[in-house]
Amino acid sequence: MSTPTGDVPLTDVDAAGCAVPRESWLRLFLRFLRFGALAWGGPVAQIGMIRQELVDEERWVSSAHFNRVLAVYQVLPGPEAHELCVYFGMRSRGRWGGVLAGLGFMLPGFVLMFALSWAYVRYGLQTQGVAAVFAAVQVAVAALIVRAVVRIGEHVVTDRWLWGIAIGATAAQLAGLHFGIILSAAGAVYLLARRQFWRLAWALAALAAAGVIGYTVVMGGLTGFAALSGSVGDAEPVRRDGMPLLAMFWSGLKAGLLTFGGAYTVIPFLQRDAVTQGAWMSNTQFLDGLALSGLLPAPLIIFSTFVGYIGGGLIGALAITAGVFAPAFGFSIIAHAQLERLVARPRVRVFLDGVTAGVVGLIAGTTLALLRISLTGVEAVILFALALMVLFASKAKLVIPAVIAAAALWGWVSSVIALAK
Repeated sequence: MSTPTGDVPLTDVDAAGCAVPRESWLRLFLRFLRFGALAWGGPVAQIGMIRQELVDEERWVSSAHFNRVLAVYQVLPGPEAHELCVYFGMRSRGRWGGVLAGLGFMLPGFVLMFALSWAYVRYGLQTQGVAAVFAAVQVAVAALIVRAVVRIGEHVVTDRWLWGIAIGATAAQLAGLHFGIILSAAGAVYLLARRQFWRLAWALAALAAAGVIGYTVVMGGLTGFAALSGSVGDAEPVRRDGMPLLAMFWSGLKAGLLTFGGAYTVIPFLQRDAVTQGAWMSNTQFLDGLALSGLLPAPLIIFSTFVGYIGGGLIGALAITAGVFAPAFGFSIIAHAQLERLVARPRVRVFLDGVTAGVVGLIAGTTLALLRISLTGVEAVILFALALMVLFASKAKLVIPAVIAAAALWGWVSSVIALAK
């Protein structure tokens, strides 16, 4: 089966006897809507669900074909499960089929996240019990992000150069350097190293290190860490309706274009725009949004809806969500074949490997800042350690929502005990 380049889907039978059916518009939408409503357990479980039905059971494509398509989306930014849905929808009914499939997959998570965002803003955390629940859940979310850094890093940081790039990116993030500079340098250094231009690679790495040190000295400390952890500026910014629509969309689009290695990689980019620079929400609110998204059947990236809602209500939620998911639609619908050829080029893949290691460093830097916010006492440290142990020990499909729910229960019990004293 070749990839379609127009609006007419291909339904011919391939060498493995597989054929993509031409489904009705409604059936196609409802199929992927069901996928979205059952999207528990993170990207591995979501991809497994799609593969089982469309590849193993209904044989839309062969297993080898599926693996090639998945490999492309694992290199490109964006949530792979959503991109696969768009791809299969396009294979069945052309580009509009891709749009329908993608919308179907993301709609349940968006609606639920929007409803929770409205309730969060409408009712707030006025009571002690609710505040304690969210404080405990924030600790669990911090553990979840730590696990994500380790899991992503295991697959990305695979040699000494990548380790150095990840560590350097963490330092640069904490120093306050712009992520564009960090990721460009990361990709360039690794490309030079893999091409065996050792002197140039070491020279660029030394220049980057000197730049981070010099910037830290000039700025008088790790200004990036201070900004990321909310120790400068407003500690609790109020919600401001009417954030510029284009700015919200652009924030989401940047994040969507830089989600290498999974949805967790969007965290430092949205946190930078919403908390550090845009200041339309606090780090506490940001962690609350991550916690709420972990309870939903959706890619974690749906927490962007919460970020947008805090900044601009319904319009803000729609704008930033559209920006985040736009690349996932675009890569599959417009340029899948071209991108498949592009990422097959060794130099491009090597450069992207370096960029991805840099993104791991950015997540690590953001994680250190978020740990500073959430681990505020002995009880929080104990809960964090327990959550981390469960997350690393368990491979259960619903371990993430289970840990978040258990942390919420912990917070509620803790508040009851405190009131009884």
